[in-house]
Amino acid sequence: MEAVESSAVVSCECCGLEEECTGEYICGVRAYFGGRWLCGLCSESVKYEAGRSKQRAAMGVEEAVRAHMAFCRMLRRGGPAERVAEGMCQMLRRTASGKHRATLSSSSRRTAPAPASSSSGHHRASVSPLSIGL
Repeated sequence: MEAVESSAVVSCECCGLEEECTGEYICGVRAYFGGRWLCGLCSESVKYEAGRSKQRAAMGVEEAVRAHMAFCRMLRRGGPAERVAEGMCQMLRRTASGKHRATLSSSSRRTAPAPASSSSGHHRASVSPLSIGL
C-alpha cells in the first residue's frame, strides 16, 4: 500500500498568493527561505536577486527575502503574481487578436490558386504538418 502524501494550502508571505503543496515541499521551501513560505514566482525572484548580488556584494538569501517582501508590500494592491498573471493574459489576448485579424485579412484577399502541376508535368503535393500528425 502506498503512502498518501498530505497537502496543504499555504499563502506566500510576500505577495499573498495561495498554493496547494505537499508537506515535504512546504518544509523544503521554508528551510531555504528562513522559515518563510514563498510562492514559486517570489522564490524565483529572491533566488535571482541573491545570485545576482553575489557578483556585486555579499547579499544573502535572507537580505534578498527582506528586500523582496518590502517590494511586495509596496505593491500590495495586486501583488507581483497577480500582475504577472494579468500581463500574461493581456499578452495572450493580443496574440489571439492578432492571429484573428491576420486570418480575417488573409481570407478577405482572394488570390489565384497555384498551378496544379509544374512545367515538367509532375504534380506537387502540399502537405501540411497537421495532415501528417505533427
